[in-house]
Amino acid sequence: MSLHIGRPGLLTTIQDAGRPGYRQAGVSVGGPVDPRALRVANALVGNAPGTAALEITLLGPTIRFSTDHLLALTGADLSATLNGQPLPLNRAVAVRAGTELSFGRPKAGCRAYLAVAGGLAVPTVLGSRGTYLAAGIGGLAGRALRADDVLPVAAPGAVRQRQLLLARSPQLPRVAASWFADPALTPRPEVAPLLRAVPGPEYGQFTAASQRAFWAEEFRVTPASNRMGSRLAGPALLRSAYAPELLSAAVTFGTVQVPPGGQPIVLLADHQTTGGYPRLALVAATDWSRLAQVPPGGVLRFQEISLPEAQQLYMEQEQQLRQLERAVALRPM
Repeated sequence: MSLHIGRPGLLTTIQDAGRPGYRQAGVSVGGPVDPRALRVANALVGNAPGTAALEITLLGPTIRFSTDHLLALTGADLSATLNGQPLPLNRAVAVRAGTELSFGRPKAGCRAYLAVAGGLAVPTVLGSRGTYLAAGIGGLAGRALRADDVLPVAAPGAVRQRQLLLARSPQLPRVAASWFADPALTPRPEVAPLLRAVPGPEYGQFTAASQRAFWAEEFRVTPASNRMGSRLAGPALLRSAYAPELLSAAVTFGTVQVPPGGQPIVLLADHQTTGGYPRLALVAATDWSRLAQVPPGGVLRFQEISLPEAQQLYMEQEQQLRQLERAVALRPM
């Protein structure tokens, strides 16, 4: 079983849950920029949460399916079609051999995730199949997909579900399941999202005016952004003249760093393991999906919350995700 790539798209990579455990050696955890979207896609086709899938950025590829497959597409609305007919988001879809998936104009969001039952069966590197572009490891030769690539797919555990769906409409090239994920887990990407964040370790070193501006003003995502971080343009955020020199310290997904110029960077999946810029804030994990879906040129704002509030939001989202995974495991298509 395999997927055949025609046009590769702007930036299409293989991603899974990442490779934790190697940060001490300078290796980023990596993984999806929108972890929730990947997890929902895998759940819908009966895969384990960290199964390897495709992360598709803005302009998608064309993909031809050599055999019947069960798939799900989540995240951004990139005008996906199967044989020219719209592909529904956020639900399992069975497709027949020879069907072609393509993408058109981005309508909402920045990154989509395509999971296929069984998962992409590329080799593991340091325990992960995910592509780490900066180091050139994982995925398919450590790079973004190219035209004529062939991606192997592992034997799926959802064969019966796929067969049930296709048997309903033998004349159609694809058949979608009648149910879908909870809309709370699959909201349409927002035009100008409000990101909830906790003040960071060096928050108190910034001037009072900069602190107010960070919570009150709008920031724009610049074209210099990538999988390592969203670079923002907005009011200059400045440290106090009496702030001490900083040593390099640990950073994580969602850390808001502020270089000397005052324009913040929100770190994403492929961020470095340590950094020497002050950490103004940390975006709550439950809002990483909102952050991931803001394209270059898009705008966002920040809202202050407490650490207990961020933890509560995370637990609520985790409960919803686990309920989805249990529900899929229990029900037929």
